Amino acid sequence: MSANTRPTQSSRRTVLTTALLSAALLATAGVARAQAAADTLLNVSYDVSRELYKDINPAFAAAWKAKTGKSVTLNQSHGGSSKQIGSVIGGLEADVVTMNQATDVDVLAEKGLTPADWRKRFPSNAAPYSSTILFLVRKGNPKQIKDWADLTRAGVQVIIPNPKVTGNGRYSYLAAWGSVIAKGGSEAQAKDLVSKIFANVPVLDGGGRGATTTFTQRGIGDVLLTFESEAELIENEFGKGQFEVVSPSVSIEAEAPVAIVDKVAAKKGTTELAKAYLDFLFTPAAQEIIVRHNFRPRDAAIFKANAKRFSNIKLFSVDQTLGGWPKVSKTHFADGGTYDQIIAAQKR
Repeated sequence: MSANTRPTQSSRRTVLTTALLSAALLATAGVARAQAAADTLLNVSYDVSRELYKDINPAFAAAWKAKTGKSVTLNQSHGGSSKQIGSVIGGLEADVVTMNQATDVDVLAEKGLTPADWRKRFPSNAAPYSSTILFLVRKGNPKQIKDWADLTRAGVQVIIPNPKVTGNGRYSYLAAWGSVIAKGGSEAQAKDLVSKIFANVPVLDGGGRGATTTFTQRGIGDVLLTFESEAELIENEFGKGQFEVVSPSVSIEAEAPVAIVDKVAAKKGTTELAKAYLDFLFTPAAQEIIVRHNFRPRDAAIFKANAKRFSNIKLFSVDQTLGGWPKVSKTHFADGGTYDQIIAAQKR
């Protein structure tokens, strides 16, 4: 190397300074990305909770900002509940799940994504609200549908989403089954009722919203089995006066459990934020929002003040009447279980 091309001390210092500056910028960018991830939550939820969390999220963001001075970005994902849980297990990085049946959260626990005692982390078995299954019929109730037995009549088409992949469908199935057990009937009588109802189901959609579209926009079916919380929303979306709500004599209490996805939250550094988000759901501010969306709040005073919003109906729970979710899942919805037997019998 000639004297003219040999690096000078000054140029070596420039190269070193540039390298150090680049490293510092990269480190700063990495910290910024980590901080952004720590201030962002993904809530993976079930199909019909979309509008609820559109109102919950800004309320929480404002409360979090007031408490910590930090902004937070809240993202939502919605679909059939069991499909959603499958996506989380498959790698969708949910910080929290807000579902409508305990079985889905139990599956997360089985996969090691959340602890087995997830119910004990929050009040009311980690369910900030509940709902129930009602009937939505067309104006004038032309088929005169009043109770579960009416869904078995010839010529009555019943719209229910697929119980294998949706909480809405699963609760509808169990509401029909439990309506027999709650009145002192036998398992054989319950199976007979449910078999006859599903013989009247023309299409099994993959989510509650899909079933609503089938009934309201495609005009298929005489009755839609749906959550109580959905009835007013459907009327508001598709026009008041087109449908009527029918409350059966007895139905199921559909609890909506929530959980932190610990494995993801730990990786992203969002554990504290995720817990605060789910804690917020049990506060009076969130419970008031929950009521406005026609979900049944856990706060007794708020429920009492808004009791007229809800159907005066006898409710039974999965634990009290059907033996609990582990038994229900194995007996009814596992491969080869009662639901599969009912569907297989119809195809013969």
